[in-house]
Amino acid sequence: MSMLRGKKVLLGVTGGIAAYKAPLIVRLLIKEGAEVKVVTTPAALDFVTPLTLSTLSQHPVHSTFTAETAGEDHPSWNNHVELALWADLFLIAPATSNTLSSMAHARCNNLLLACYLSAQCPVFIAPAMDLDMYAHPANQANMAKLTEYGNVIFPAQEGFLASGLEGKGRMMEPEQIIDQLQAHLANTAPLQGKTVLITAGPTYEAIDPVRFIGNHSSGKMGFALAEEATSLGAKVILISGPTAQSTENSGIQVVEVVSADDMYQAVFEHYATVDIAIAAAAVADFKPENKAQQKIKKQGGLPEITLVPTQDILAEMGRQKQDQFLLGFALETENEEENAMAKCQKKQLDAIVLNSLNDKGAGFGGDKNKITFIDKSGEKTAFDLKSKAAVARDIFDQIIRLR
Repeated sequence: MSMLRGKKVLLGVTGGIAAYKAPLIVRLLIKEGAEVKVVTTPAALDFVTPLTLSTLSQHPVHSTFTAETAGEDHPSWNNHVELALWADLFLIAPATSNTLSSMAHARCNNLLLACYLSAQCPVFIAPAMDLDMYAHPANQANMAKLTEYGNVIFPAQEGFLASGLEGKGRMMEPEQIIDQLQAHLANTAPLQGKTVLITAGPTYEAIDPVRFIGNHSSGKMGFALAEEATSLGAKVILISGPTAQSTENSGIQVVEVVSADDMYQAVFEHYATVDIAIAAAAVADFKPENKAQQKIKKQGGLPEITLVPTQDILAEMGRQKQDQFLLGFALETENEEENAMAKCQKKQLDAIVLNSLNDKGAGFGGDKNKITFIDKSGEKTAFDLKSKAAVARDIFDQIIRLR
């Protein structure tokens, strides 16, 4: 499982000969599932072209505070704050002596440094310079200061240098940088070593061999939650009803089911051993009492279908709960918060996520959702309409806060 999967990485490239390795870093990050944007110092463009970096990253490369746009009289502003806040992590490779000094002393004399000083995410630095420069007490002091600030330094390596000398100062190789990023993210991931069970999608309750009772759930929210959980270090068991969604994430074990009975059985095969359980599936409340063994013919007319309740999976999860954090979902159309809180208490949940069909653009089928997170004490946190991936991040932020 790649800890970089789904991460937004801002790569800073400075003006050292090792900048020629930046395209390989971009390629490796993307191979691991990251999205990459590149910001460079002006001097870096003496060693690597923006065209190469933009082609590999599929994003424009920024090196100045303003950019000329073809056919327009006025330059556009490259917003360093926006770039910095976009990133989940900021990697500066190579980092020259000049850049290290500026970072350590908050000298903001180019776009890359402005991004660094605005960053709220973890910052990783791979220095590169000649051996005597690297060993100089001033550079060592600057790196120590940056470490004190919470940055992570990837130490320079021994090897042949551009000066023709051999010694310590060579930038860590791109493959090693990726390995170091993966290891750091794994060690600091808030759900490292935890197992998360998530249910997703609808259930189909058979009327006959070709017809069923179902609903419009797409499974997108459950799959987004699964992806977010793995990015936080968790092992995920995703129990999904019929859906067009899929994942190639090796950290997600997908268990495919069809009916509510299938989902009930799959959930309780795993439930006792998980740390967090999220019931995001839209499980049918009723099923036909009897399933016709053959297709019901149109000519004969549709017989009366007697419905009986399905097994209440979430209620049983609440009854069997031991040390698990249990989160449910409520889709409401009226008295929304009251109904959601009542469900939270009745089913012995630790928290519940309220969806409303009254919010345009949210709910079943779409790519966005608008939620209110309510914990068992009744504390409510409302969020704006967001992508389901962003909603998944909000939900796990709340879970981690409460655990």
